[in-house]
Amino acid sequence: MGVLERYQALRGTEIEVGEWLLMDQPRIDAFAEATGDQQWIHIDPQRAALESPYKSTIAHGFLTLSLLPLLTQANAPGQFEKNYPGMRLRVNYGLNRVRFPAPVRPGDRIRARTSVLEAQPAGDGVEIIYRLTVEIAGADKPACVAEQVVRVYP
Repeated sequence: MGVLERYQALRGTEIEVGEWLLMDQPRIDAFAEATGDQQWIHIDPQRAALESPYKSTIAHGFLTLSLLPLLTQANAPGQFEKNYPGMRLRVNYGLNRVRFPAPVRPGDRIRARTSVLEAQPAGDGVEIIYRLTVEIAGADKPACVAEQVVRVYP
């Protein structure tokens, strides 16, 4: 079975649940420094405790989004070969939709759940659309829900 047929057969199926990752203030601060987003709601715990509706700092939504390769173990050794047998290259083609329904606070544990939404031919490759849901331990709403478009080529 080729990659196209394999992923078409998986449409609507959750294919992976990642490991929990602890979000901490040093990670949030490092992201703020790297991106220049120094808004107090992310980097000033004292002010956030007083003025934020969340009563603490929160991670940048784009930080949560940028952690998807780690949370899904997409680039872990052996993952490419396991997930895309016979292919030589994977390209992150983009995102169709991204939402951040709930904030991630320092001390929260997050993990990603991956489902296959679609698989179709794309030139000589295969385009796969995943739904990635980043959940927060003990929370009712997810931190992030994204549709990621990936293309793989022989």
